[in-house]
Amino acid sequence: MNRVTIIVPSYNPDDKLEEVVKGLVEDGFEDIVVINDGSKEECLSHFEAVKQYKEVTLLVHEVNKGKGRAMKTAFNYVLQNRPESIGVITVDGDNQHKVKDIRYMAEQMEKDPDFVYIGCRSFKDKKIPWRSRFGNNTTSNIFTYVLRIPISDTQTGLRGTPVKYLPDLIETRGERYEFETEMFFTLKEKNIPYKETTIETVYIEENETSHFHPIRDSWKIYKLILAYGFKKLFSFFKFMASSFVSFLTDWGVYSILLLLLTDRLEDKITLAIAVVSGKIVSSVLNFFLNRKVVFKSKSGMGGTLVRYYILWACQTACSYGLIFLLGKMFPEGSVVVKIFLKPLVDIILFILSYQIQKRWVFKQEKN
Repeated sequence: MNRVTIIVPSYNPDDKLEEVVKGLVEDGFEDIVVINDGSKEECLSHFEAVKQYKEVTLLVHEVNKGKGRAMKTAFNYVLQNRPESIGVITVDGDNQHKVKDIRYMAEQMEKDPDFVYIGCRSFKDKKIPWRSRFGNNTTSNIFTYVLRIPISDTQTGLRGTPVKYLPDLIETRGERYEFETEMFFTLKEKNIPYKETTIETVYIEENETSHFHPIRDSWKIYKLILAYGFKKLFSFFKFMASSFVSFLTDWGVYSILLLLLTDRLEDKITLAIAVVSGKIVSSVLNFFLNRKVVFKSKSGMGGTLVRYYILWACQTACSYGLIFLLGKMFPEGSVVVKIFLKPLVDIILFILSYQIQKRWVFKQEKN
């Protein structure tokens, strides 16, 4: 257990914080970082109590900065002072996470430190406070079916993160509870793999000790979800604009060559020259627009370029083949028909191209 750092952010704790730390120490955890996030003076005795354990390092915020900032402070501390650590596990200080579940997560991180581990509770039990059951089920469904981020427990505080992903999380937006939501967006955008581990569902005193504000903090979380959704929609609109500009360039070159070369060369050769030439000219413009403006890819230029032109070659072949086959259906006025068949064919290819470019060509590289 000495290769995993336990992080316990805490604000105005009671004696449950001492129970959490005692249980971790007794179970063999040797590196525990507790963060006092600007707690009231009457709560400081609990921090003094846990500080007595040699396994505990106490970090202090002089004023309350929020759970997200407390976690980032601890992440940064681990990066600077724990070179031997393989990762961190964040644990709530209200004794809602069982030591056996924390130990199991630590064991999984030791076996495979390439994944972020999410400790997920079951919300089927009717004894769970309704606000927690309703809130989590609603958010989980939005994440899974709307945002395409499958997760069964979006509000869990028990999460195991390998050290190599901590810099990404430190840069993630959010200072309070919303940070834990933003974390999932970071995993999605950075292509960081994650796994769920089942943990025991514990609610003490109907979760009255939680500092989560149902209205204020829920609004912050759902505001982030809306912002993320609009961000993805805006990205698609930018892709549409980039594709439209590139299409006009492609169509213009294609149409001019088709008009110039028809009756001078064989139909197959004329069509091939027009299609390929239009694609070549427009592809250079499209590549740089998509890389810099639409997907803002930071992947290596060489690999991205190779993937792009593999897709480009496939699209060009499909465009030629579909226009040629459909053109055979209209032997009369074939030049005009072929000119106006191209937009139809390219719309079909455009829909497929967006997903391929987003998920493969300009994908964010794993750290």
